[in-house]
Amino acid sequence: MAKSLDNVIAIRREVDASTDPDFLIPPVAQYGAALLLVVVAAIIAVVASQYVPAPGLTLIFVLPVVIAGAWLGWGPSLVAAAAGVLVFDFFFTQPYYSLRIEDPAEIWAASLLLITAAIVGVVAWQSRRRAFEARRAAEQAEGLHALAHAIIEGDPEVAHAAAAALGRMFAAPAAVLSQENGRLKVLASCGGAKLSQTDMQAAEDALAQETPMRAQTYPHDMSKFDIWPVNAGAQRRYALAVDFGQSVFERPATADRLLEIVAAYLATGVAPSI
Repeated sequence: MAKSLDNVIAIRREVDASTDPDFLIPPVAQYGAALLLVVVAAIIAVVASQYVPAPGLTLIFVLPVVIAGAWLGWGPSLVAAAAGVLVFDFFFTQPYYSLRIEDPAEIWAASLLLITAAIVGVVAWQSRRRAFEARRAAEQAEGLHALAHAIIEGDPEVAHAAAAALGRMFAAPAAVLSQENGRLKVLASCGGAKLSQTDMQAAEDALAQETPMRAQTYPHDMSKFDIWPVNAGAQRRYALAVDFGQSVFERPATADRLLEIVAAYLATGVAPSI
């Protein structure tokens, strides 16, 4: 079962990485793609210039900005807007092959292109961001729903369900630890979670102090996992561990609240077996 959970989380992370606005596509590739879109628009404009006056060609150069904003983000969108204005000025206004513009109508057209492209780029980027945030919220809700469903059904492997929920919610390696008779072990994991000796020591301290431990903080500077103790009210104690450093997303501001919810679900799920 653990292997199948790992496969599910790995696939989920690959899908989310392709649509995450903060996913680190190399900057050179981002801006290169934006400029390539402007080149394509310029080719279309050359063909259209035989039938459309120069001011009418400006709308063609808005398209790369929209695509860059929706696909690559605000920075590449702004570059596409600036590059579009320069290309329009250089190739489609008199004197040709110069950045000077003599016709007031063409000056107005170039200025309007820059303003329109910038506004449209911002709108496209914000729409993409809102769609992404809604998708992430839905993913987190589905992860919690799956865990709650496992508890309601009395799943004996609720620890695996909790680890899978964490992995799904944060798209990161996650694990559930248990401590019994002073011995700490990994009870369930997903996403290829591998806790080092430093991580295990951080988990022991978190359980002893009943306080969450952030990764890479004193005295466990080399730890990679955030640790959250679970108050199950029993001799066997539990802790949640998430490696946000390996996530395709930044650590969300609501991470502590979500971890508290998972911890409460886990405590409820293991209580009958105590």
